[in-house]
Amino acid sequence: MPNPVQLICRKRDGEELSAVEIRSFIDSYVEGRLPDYQMSAFAMAVMFRGMTDDEIAALTEAMLRSGVVLDWPSGLPVVDKHSTGGIGDKVSIVLAPLLAACDLRVPMLSGRGLGPTGGTLDKLEAISGFRTNLRLDELQSVVERVGCVITGTTSDLVPADRKLYALRDVTGTVPSIPLITASIMSKKLAENLQSLVLDVKWGSGAFMRTREQAEALARSMVRVGQLLGTPTVAVLTDMNQPLGRMCGNAVEIDESIECLKGGGPVDLRELTLTLGAAVLRMLDGRNTEDARELLRTRLDSGAAYERFERMVVAQGGQLTTPLARAPETLLRSDRAGYVSRMDVAAIGYSIIDMGGGRRVLTDKIDHSVGLEMLVRIGDRVDRNQPLARVFARKSAEFAVESLRSSISMTDEPPAVLGLVVGTID
Repeated sequence: MPNPVQLICRKRDGEELSAVEIRSFIDSYVEGRLPDYQMSAFAMAVMFRGMTDDEIAALTEAMLRSGVVLDWPSGLPVVDKHSTGGIGDKVSIVLAPLLAACDLRVPMLSGRGLGPTGGTLDKLEAISGFRTNLRLDELQSVVERVGCVITGTTSDLVPADRKLYALRDVTGTVPSIPLITASIMSKKLAENLQSLVLDVKWGSGAFMRTREQAEALARSMVRVGQLLGTPTVAVLTDMNQPLGRMCGNAVEIDESIECLKGGGPVDLRELTLTLGAAVLRMLDGRNTEDARELLRTRLDSGAAYERFERMVVAQGGQLTTPLARAPETLLRSDRAGYVSRMDVAAIGYSIIDMGGGRRVLTDKIDHSVGLEMLVRIGDRVDRNQPLARVFARKSAEFAVESLRSSISMTDEPPAVLGLVVGTID
């Protein structure tokens, strides 16, 4: 390989590296020939100097080629969705079986909670017996039989990202758009997709706190998808309040099932339809309203829920609804006024404090805890009116007060943002 010190110095000085140079750097790191301290220096150089679109695409491709790339038999289109994460975001649990009900294959590789945001795998494990550690052959078998799967990544897929992400986490290089792009897109493109939709969130409960940051990340990921031959579209969505009503694990499964049966909160249903329509438009060019009508039909007819039931059984789960919930405590407003702001990250941390998430990797999750938001930003409330139901087995009073401090009230109604604030394709 080229001298790694020279490559680090060139990137430190803002020069553009070739695809061959980037590929050799990543290959050497995965094979153990490049030490962590040199990869750390490279990551920091990227953090400060950035990368061109071609460099990010080369880094993404080198990372996805570091492991197995899924190979699918001919047949139905293979598609997926990725979200940058937020509180109450259970769209994946609804969208995967919904797309399968539209005759698509959906090999959805998901993750666990990160910071205050809940993880799709943690939520699904509220279902008794549900397996999120499928082998690649099991993953592909479930997709071929059912149409969709939601499981964790395996050691065969993108080992470069697993090594590099752990290093970034301890070297202060996580918030780098080129490195975030390569991390997300390498895992998704290793699924060998024919279309990919990205839900990029911004706000107090999102990784990207401002709309401008979210838009920059969305544009970067869409460009890489297109450069590497996968039709990709990003939807920018607001995470300044939780998505849906339920936040937690078991309670979010219950709300997902409600949506899969044609009900559920308006915002959850709307975002699911928006993301699903983007997938269908990329595949066959149909107009948005036709795509949304097909998706609505599959939700309201029960076809999507039937796919979800089949997926649960195929992954070892035993579905009983509603799932167990911890005892309930009401959070009541201590004044009249308008709900003007929510610290959504603080809401997520309050769930962790109740045992619904991990403070350290070895923590065991209590899937029964969580909360139901009873108000939205812009709502007029009276003194003593319930703002939320808190489901907790321990620290219930602390959780209620923590949640109270995360909801701001004003005398005048605030400006209310829309859920979907833009699309990048």
